[in-house]
Amino acid sequence: MKQGIHPESYRFVVFKDMSNGVSFLSRSTAPSKETVKWEDGNEYPLIKLEISNTSHPFYTGKNVLVDTAGRIDKFKKRYAKKA
Repeated sequence: MKQGIHPESYRFVVFKDMSNGVSFLSRSTAPSKETVKWEDGNEYPLIKLEISNTSHPFYTGKNVLVDTAGRIDKFKKRYAKKA
């Protein structure tokens, strides 16, 4: 690995998944203006995430299957000529 290319200022940060409310503590260099009190009683910077491994369909196994027949029926129903 090359020397001097990685940041030296890693610190503990709380990441919060906003879609399901799950939080976890990790180390990061990401900047944050917000803080949160963690389970250990200490206050850490808060990084809000839109999606994480706890809410992503690939990791949770809850993939959304696209029903093409249902989409066609819905289209025909919506745009059918009304007599």
